[in-house]
Amino acid sequence: MKNTPYLWLKNRNYLTDKQRRKLQSLAAYNLKTARAYQIRLILKELFEQPNREVGEAFLKRWYFWATHSRLERIIRAANTIKRRWEGVFNWFDSMITIGLLEGFNSLVQAAKARARG
Repeated sequence: MKNTPYLWLKNRNYLTDKQRRKLQSLAAYNLKTARAYQIRLILKELFEQPNREVGEAFLKRWYFWATHSRLERIIRAANTIKRRWEGVFNWFDSMITIGLLEGFNSLVQAAKARARG
C-alpha cells in the first residue's frame, strides 16, 4: 500500500503497464481501499447508461451496494448522491455537466482578478 495513493485516484486509461499490474495485485486483496476503488469505478459507469430509466435502475443498485459497504466515506458519498438524485438524472435529459459552468466561472474570476491588477 505504500506509495500507492496516486494509483487509486488516477484514471485507468492513463496507467502504465507497471502501474496497472500493481493496482491489479492490490485489488486482489480484501482491502477497504480496494472495495472503495471498485465502488468508485462502477459509479463511473452510470454515465454510460443508454437512458434515464436504465440509469436510475443502475444507480439504485449502486446505492444499495455503497450503503451496505461498511465504508464510512463511501456511505456518506452515496447519501450525498441520494440527496441530489434528481440533479444526477437531469444529466440524461440535457447531457450537460456542471463542468461547463465551472469553466465559465473560472474565466469570469480570472477577468475580475486582472481588472483589479
